[in-house]
Amino acid sequence: MVGNGGEETAGQPRPSRLRDYLDPPPAVPAPSSAAQEPPSAEALPTAPDSPLATPEPPLPAPEFGTAPAPAPAETAELPPWQPDNASEPVEIARRRSELAALLGEFRRTPVLLPLVEDDAPLVADLGGIRWIYAFSNEEALARFAVARGEARREWPYRKVFGARLLDVGTVVAGVPCGVALDVGSEGEGVLFPPVAGIVPDEAAVDTEMDGEERR
Repeated sequence: MVGNGGEETAGQPRPSRLRDYLDPPPAVPAPSSAAQEPPSAEALPTAPDSPLATPEPPLPAPEFGTAPAPAPAETAELPPWQPDNASEPVEIARRRSELAALLGEFRRTPVLLPLVEDDAPLVADLGGIRWIYAFSNEEALARFAVARGEARREWPYRKVFGARLLDVGTVVAGVPCGVALDVGSEGEGVLFPPVAGIVPDEAAVDTEMDGEERR
């Protein structure tokens, strides 16, 4: 080694600069051969606002059902229907309706008119009203004959429409006159009295009474 003035110092060899290039670099410890497991999520430090710190609760399951029915629209309540003759008792109105139906059928139907002497119709006076006898068929006339105790004799008759008896026969009688249909047939007889709406006004007794009251 060279001392001051360029002389070598005995006993202190000077290392060659080549050692810096020939000597191996310091050894680095080799990693362990055992495989290292990655740290778990619990071991990792978490920030206070991290999603791993406090898991959010699961979303509620959807509920299925039927939607409520819409409320019905409000409608104005109409008053119950009442017939024109609502002031009349129900029973009277029902009988008027039945009589109107029977009257229409009687006017359209030919009936049997029993005859007596001079081909005059068989009649009976009762309560100040004269009744012309008429029958729907021969069976009804036969029941009438049996009820009178005259089933053995012959019963001549003529066929006429009910409308003719009401419109003409009641007028020519000259007294209050109506028609008695199927007398002697229990539950089937019908009386057509001499009132307005059944017979002409000139033969209707209720029309005459109204006229006397007006006078």
